Amino acid sequence: MAEASRGRVWTGVLRIGPHQGDHRVALRAAVSVAVPLLILLLIDRLDLSVYASFGAFAALYGRQDPARVRLRMQTTAGVVLLACMLIGTTLSLVSTPPLLAVAVIAVVAAAVTLFAYRAQWHPPGALFAVFAVGACASFPATPLSLAEVLVVGATSVAWCLLVTVVFALARRGLRSPRSKPRLAIGPVAWEMTATVGVAALLAGVAGLLLVGTHWYWAVVGAVAAVGGAHVTARLIRGAQRLTGTLLGVLVAAGLLALHLPAWAVILIAVALQAGAELFVGRNYGIAMVFITPLALLMVSLASPTPPELLLRDRVLETVIGVAVGTVVAVASAALRRRH
Repeated sequence: MAEASRGRVWTGVLRIGPHQGDHRVALRAAVSVAVPLLILLLIDRLDLSVYASFGAFAALYGRQDPARVRLRMQTTAGVVLLACMLIGTTLSLVSTPPLLAVAVIAVVAAAVTLFAYRAQWHPPGALFAVFAVGACASFPATPLSLAEVLVVGATSVAWCLLVTVVFALARRGLRSPRSKPRLAIGPVAWEMTATVGVAALLAGVAGLLLVGTHWYWAVVGAVAAVGGAHVTARLIRGAQRLTGTLLGVLVAAGLLALHLPAWAVILIAVALQAGAELFVGRNYGIAMVFITPLALLMVSLASPTPPELLLRDRVLETVIGVAVGTVVAVASAALRRRH
């Protein structure tokens, strides 16, 4: 049985799913992120690029859903992402002690996980929300930053929705399918919520104590590792995130070593976003090869940081996050079997 279970995990890690119109999703995502970043480049405010990027994450929701369902899901996700950016910015503004910030982010991770389950979000879970609140909490903030989050983030979300509408009208129009029924919140949902919250809290504390800088990457890694409903899916996800991140760090090291101008970084980031969307629904590990350099380039664009520090932290914090997430996933599965 143990060998069969390991076989399912490794088969899942290596399997590449079928192509299902991913090129259309990739194009929508690329357009959604490119325009806000190029506008910020033109007005010389790339320090706000992180807010635009997180707002553009709204475009990643409802990738295969009918246009009206996708539009509603992206609107809701955009509001949640905007709220997470405001929470993270507030944590930075009031100089929240790091351990307390970790606890707040863990609560956000659990709450968004439960909400996403009930609303049947795709992609499911709280990964992007956790990334948004953690990153914003780590950047220096002033009272003006809250207004900048609202203006830049909300504008980016609005642009994503416009792109969705235009693409839908260009293809088939905005039809009116049945709304997705909300799932009942039962034992599975509560177990997922508790698992994500505990994993986020433990990974954040471990990342903070063991590394110190960019500790929110450990939280993101843990949330990704416990994102599935069952332990096999969680182990697959964790292994894919770890291997994909390690390969992606090599790509990022090469790109950062080139010291590219800002406009070139933006063009590469757009291409990486498209590449990630081509594979994220087919093999998460391959997608991470694109997502990792994308995340590192965006961090360096918004807040210049020594490349060696970025690369080191990404590896260490991801290892910590995936390790903690895997332990929590296995422990959760064991408790589930006992009860």
